[in-house]
Amino acid sequence: MSATIHTSAGDKPIDPYKAKSLEDPPLDQKIEDLVDFISEAKFGMLTTKIAGSELLTSRCMALAGKEHGGIDLLFHINLFSSKTLDITTHPQEVNMSFLDQVSGSWASISGTATIVADRTLIEKYYSPTLPAWLGDLGDGVHDGSPSDPRIGIIKLEAKLATYAVARRGIFGRAIETVKSTTKGDVPAINSIRELSEEELAEWRRTHQ
Repeated sequence: MSATIHTSAGDKPIDPYKAKSLEDPPLDQKIEDLVDFISEAKFGMLTTKIAGSELLTSRCMALAGKEHGGIDLLFHINLFSSKTLDITTHPQEVNMSFLDQVSGSWASISGTATIVADRTLIEKYYSPTLPAWLGDLGDGVHDGSPSDPRIGIIKLEAKLATYAVARRGIFGRAIETVKSTTKGDVPAINSIRELSEEELAEWRRTHQ
């Protein structure tokens, strides 16, 4: 698809907002800014394709950990939940998104997800808040502790990432938006960055 459209005023960007906001700083800066934002946001929406359906579903998830220099994300999962079946059935159709509604920054990470039940990894990333979500079934086994057989880990290996870093604070964004609207222009309030599968693979190779 062309990035421009021909008009009576000449060739114009088909998506003026993206054209004005898209930036491509060095790879290390793109990764560092993304990882910092995800770490601060912590909570996001995990989207999967429902097993046996063409529909999508999303759930709020808390970040449990990161690997390979921060680009591969880990989340806790109840192995007996519907998420497990969704991811096992459609491992390559998974997305994780984050939003800071105050700054306007956001991130979208798509990739391949796997379910891991390795006790060593579970103990490494165990959170004392897990019992509040799993409950204690009173049998001395299913108690929300690190040895609870219900606890697993979702590993999301990033294949594509797009995110926006706010260039201005909340008041600056409001002023810039009003000014741009009166001029028939789009505001330059965010810096949009994209990380390709090749860039993420390169980063992963050097950050084991």
